[in-house]
Amino acid sequence: MINIEANLNRVRDEIAQAAKVSGRNVTDVELVAVTKTHPAEIVREAIGARQVVFGESKVQEARTKIPLLPSHLRWHFIGHLQKNKIRHALPLFEMIHSVDSLDLAQAIDRIAQEDGSHPRILLEVNVAGEGSKFGFKATTLRAELESLLLLSRLSIEGLMCIPPLAEEAEASRKYFVELRELRDAIEKEFQVKLPQLSIGMTNDYSVAVEEGATLVRVGTAIFGERRRRNTGL
Repeated sequence: MINIEANLNRVRDEIAQAAKVSGRNVTDVELVAVTKTHPAEIVREAIGARQVVFGESKVQEARTKIPLLPSHLRWHFIGHLQKNKIRHALPLFEMIHSVDSLDLAQAIDRIAQEDGSHPRILLEVNVAGEGSKFGFKATTLRAELESLLLLSRLSIEGLMCIPPLAEEAEASRKYFVELRELRDAIEKEFQVKLPQLSIGMTNDYSVAVEEGATLVRVGTAIFGERRRRNTGL
């Protein structure tokens, strides 16, 4: 049987150790516990272990699950957001990690104007140029950033990436460095602040913290393997 409290404490300890190694303050790193495919009762176990920030990647699943749980929890959307789900997503999530195109950002901004909301977002970058993944190319992001910054309802707080799947955590490091350096260059070039870096998952979150992560998205190391989705979710 999975001991979620023990798993959470181990992940927190490893984050703290990685922060110490890199001379960072552990309070600058937020753990997003990814609960996709796991039911509300499993989330409650994590709440009992003092976890407050959770991540979901499917809007319909979140719409079913979130109302069953305490209202003080903070939810982040980490999956690919379809335009027809934006209106449902905005009231549920305090941050969207995965805005992967100018077109999607414009759609979020338009709906936010209609709803009177001010979404906090991260821009997803396809750091390895993988055809199977969503996200801005670095050159495209630079070319479109001025247009993104004109979207007055959006608070663009940083960048996010998902590196290629690899057996060794060290394989992710170069992509995390690339994203951090891109963020730093954009801040200087466009005179903006992008404090958030959403990098690192179960296989490589310690490396991500060493390379500047402010948000790590960890699911399997806490909750075990994903459950098969229920019909209708």
